[in-house]
Amino acid sequence: MTMETRNYLAGEWCEGATTVANVNPSDLSDVIGHFAQGSAADVDRAVAAAREAQPKWWAAGIQRRHDALMQIGTELMARSAEIGALLSREEGKPLAEGKGEVYRAGQFFTWFAAEALRLQGDQAESVRPGIEIEVRREPVGVVAIVTPWNFPVATPAWKIAPALAYGNAVVWKPANLTPASAVALAQVIAAAGLPTGTFNLVMGAGRDVGDRLVGHPDVAAVSFTGSVEVGQGIAARVLANRAKLQMEMGSKNPMLILDDCDMDLAVAHACNAAFGGTGQKCTAASRLIVHRKVLEEFTERLVKAAETLRVGHALAEGTQIGPVVSAGQLSANLAWIDRGRAEGAELLTGGQRVERPSEGYFMAPAVFAGTRNDMAMNREEMFAPITCIIPADSYAEAFAIANDTPFGLTAGIMTRSLSRAAHFRANMRAGCVMVNLPTAGTDYHVPFGGRGLSSFGPREQGRYAAEFFTTVKTAYLAAGVPE
Repeated sequence: MTMETRNYLAGEWCEGATTVANVNPSDLSDVIGHFAQGSAADVDRAVAAAREAQPKWWAAGIQRRHDALMQIGTELMARSAEIGALLSREEGKPLAEGKGEVYRAGQFFTWFAAEALRLQGDQAESVRPGIEIEVRREPVGVVAIVTPWNFPVATPAWKIAPALAYGNAVVWKPANLTPASAVALAQVIAAAGLPTGTFNLVMGAGRDVGDRLVGHPDVAAVSFTGSVEVGQGIAARVLANRAKLQMEMGSKNPMLILDDCDMDLAVAHACNAAFGGTGQKCTAASRLIVHRKVLEEFTERLVKAAETLRVGHALAEGTQIGPVVSAGQLSANLAWIDRGRAEGAELLTGGQRVERPSEGYFMAPAVFAGTRNDMAMNREEMFAPITCIIPADSYAEAFAIANDTPFGLTAGIMTRSLSRAAHFRANMRAGCVMVNLPTAGTDYHVPFGGRGLSSFGPREQGRYAAEFFTTVKTAYLAAGVPE
């Protein structure tokens, strides 16, 4: 695929004042390209173009919006192998995961294409005679979208698709670590023939592009996925403009391994949840709360499972764990290993940088035992292939530990007990609860989001997305009396 390395502003591919190199984390000798870095002026141009285009896009009607989104989604699914290989090359997830992510991104667009046709209002009776009431949803206007590097196609897709489906215009700032995926997605969207300025891509550093975008007075809504620290800064700027705000941030997801679980299933799902995507998922299970009756068996089997995972080049056949995304991320991960040991946790396996035929940011998945819920590694998000085992003497204690966190994104339980599963589903303070499943892995047609520090604002995905990407208007009409 021939890649553009430029920003997409007001319907044109534009050079940046500077560029940034995009390096393959599986092979540091592989430079994927040099990508444009935008400026505050580029943001202003993009927002102005979006503001002008948005009424035209809304006026184009539901059939036009359906057709455009269907075209985008269909092309993403058809090209999932090609774009997925590019995604894996620059982000580091195994090839099968990269292809799957792009295909899933296409499903977001096709699902919201259908939702564009379902944008319906309500009729209500007035308490006053001779008056009719209509309640309808309308677009909010210009939507700023800021996305992370760990799902560089899927996360923007589940934000851009509903934004466009409901008649908004978009200015998108992707993560600087994954610009090639951003450009590939932007190319597909640009080919759908939207009114000039309806969709804009501005790559660049957060201090230059991100700050200007989220604080822009002409932006009506901001949807952000990233860290708690960055999100708190964004919130202050967005709320000062009284714009709508939606944020998905950190997590510290628990998985309860109870004494009545299916042990084969528990080990497989815990390994998947902890180490899939190199642990670089907001839904990863980094706290494994294990009943003491099965603690020894589960720990031994999890360690063996972790040690059999094949760590290697993202594009290599058989790779199960790719590299971490960058030198900075690897350094932070190794620092967590040292910090865990210093806190008194026992490192049972992994946690070291590993060598492979190509130079990359490879790390062996790590399992800590003997941890407590008050340790830093069980309080703060690590975003690493590291998981911690916390022992518990009963279901009640395990449940209390699981809920003892400022976060609340996903939570899982492995049990054969219907009563325990029912209690967990009803009382766990998390946005997504999984029973006998990994904590990672959600569907595209239902709401996604969390509680506490994990999320702010309306849910993403599914029909609940309309709560953020539309505004409600109530219209009153004096019907009069016929002569």
